[in-house]
Amino acid sequence: MIYFDTSVALAELLAEDRHPSAAFWDQELISSRVLEYEIWNSIHRRQLRDSHGESARQLIESPAIAELSREILRRAVEPFPLPVRTLDALHLSALLFLRDQGVEISLAAYDRRMIDAAERLGLPLAEI
Repeated sequence: MIYFDTSVALAELLAEDRHPSAAFWDQELISSRVLEYEIWNSIHRRQLRDSHGESARQLIESPAIAELSREILRRAVEPFPLPVRTLDALHLSALLFLRDQGVEISLAAYDRRMIDAAERLGLPLAEI
């Protein structure tokens, strides 16, 4: 299973130069509820609701979603091996929770800070 963060979703949604291949989206994917909040915040900030709203809805509905359970939120307030931003802490905590539940999981991200933190936590990286 591949956990993807918002950097991957926005790269696809906004057709950035660096974005996942079409085959990426055919894999078993998961993210956390944070993805939905970050995507909509980005869409609204850029005033793209009319042009990208439907694509955003489809992208948010396509993966499995890990809800922000108490366990995930509890882990997010603990220290990480390097400083992380608040939303990255939530993504990483969801990833760690899934791994601890026995899910074989890797991370897909373009955000260098997220990748560095995942590597320090021993989380494998997915090919994007």
